[in-house]
Amino acid sequence: MLDREFWRGKRVLVTGHTGFKGSWLLHWLKKLGASVSGLALDPESDRHLYVCTNAGSGLENDFRIDLRNLPQVKDAVDRCSPEIVFHLAAQPLVRLSYDNPLETFETNVMGTANLLDALRTIVGLQAIVVVTSDKCYDNKEWIWGYRENEAMGGKDPYSASKGAAEILTASYRHSFFAQKQIGLATARAGNVIGGGDWAQDRLVPDIVASFMKKQAASIRNPHAIRPWQHVLEPLSGYMILAEKLAGDPQRYGEGWNFGPDVDGIWEVRRIADFLKTSWGEDADWAVTGHVETEKKEAGILALDNSKALFGLGWRPLWDTRTALQKTVEWYRCFHARENVAALTQVQVDAYETALGSMERLEPIK
Repeated sequence: MLDREFWRGKRVLVTGHTGFKGSWLLHWLKKLGASVSGLALDPESDRHLYVCTNAGSGLENDFRIDLRNLPQVKDAVDRCSPEIVFHLAAQPLVRLSYDNPLETFETNVMGTANLLDALRTIVGLQAIVVVTSDKCYDNKEWIWGYRENEAMGGKDPYSASKGAAEILTASYRHSFFAQKQIGLATARAGNVIGGGDWAQDRLVPDIVASFMKKQAASIRNPHAIRPWQHVLEPLSGYMILAEKLAGDPQRYGEGWNFGPDVDGIWEVRRIADFLKTSWGEDADWAVTGHVETEKKEAGILALDNSKALFGLGWRPLWDTRTALQKTVEWYRCFHARENVAALTQVQVDAYETALGSMERLEPIK
């Protein structure tokens, strides 16, 4: 499914490369032979994936820049002159957005605007994939997965910022990039899980952190429903989309969902039970006494991945059980102070092998 020749020597810029998703993407892109540069803030601690797996080794450029600083963003983009851009940098947490709404909007909306504006003058640029979120949709709390033509929205600041980033990106595409034949698309993923995520107020990292301390994990809303997928699933979609964008920017320059199949949409309590059983060692979880009404989160959220299936030939390969098993394997390796860098590469290799052996799906023209 991935064209190794396409990526060999390709100048790629990843924003948010020190984060969870960005670090996994670095490992994969470097394996494919790309010439990778990164633009992000410093990782928050030495246990983060970027540090503990040495994800930054071999980078062409490693810019530690805040996307809200337009002059610095322009200088960094000019210096690395990318052909492909993956924009992952963001304030990524719903609950934190209630505490810092202005910072969330500045980073997720104006940060995206700054990057796109800086890229307008880059010669040789082929494709830009702006990663937003499954929460960009106007959530109506219904059981059906949202499709790409659904209305943008968002009641909390984080979700609203991602909906706004979608509208902003569409404006830049139609106003500037389409006429230059530069592919610009947005990608909306589900709740990603995998080793090396330590963000607070995320279900799996919070549960695992409690298990490591031999404490019962605290769950806010066990009945919330989300689309769960291993981090390598949407990353494969982003890369396939970038290849398609570079070849036909007009056809593929739009929004795309990369979510699990219907059987990957689980209640929170089911995730917690699976992790409890997989971890063992008397691991347990309990429901927090109350859900904070001032930091309301969506109860039901699902994505429809039909467009990516039929339009790109992409589909999820690891079901939720496999994704959780791979995640537990990584955290157990970290907890035992074993070689998580090697395991990370093993998991990338395993996923790429599965991708290569998958029955090829021809996109519908």
